[in-house]
Amino acid sequence: METLVPYSLYLSPEHVKKMRSLAKKRQASAFVRDALIAAFDKTDAFTSGYNKGLRDASELINRLKEAKMVLIGNERLNDLISNQIKDLEQHGK
Repeated sequence: METLVPYSLYLSPEHVKKMRSLAKKRQASAFVRDALIAAFDKTDAFTSGYNKGLRDASELINRLKEAKMVLIGNERLNDLISNQIKDLEQHGK
């Protein structure tokens, strides 16, 4: 799993209210992270959603304890599958 670093930013009161609403559902950080990734990668909405789905699938596989227990050669099954999913990620033009 990647290392996350806290970062502070300034928002308008209207946006702060919306972020607090997301925070109550524990979705605020992921919302900002996903928006920044889409902006930095310069992707369209479809590609951004596709890549988010791949990241979510990869994260799910990495949390699956059964996939961590199975070795294929010298690699764990979750690492093999997760790396293949990451290879599918599309970047903006």
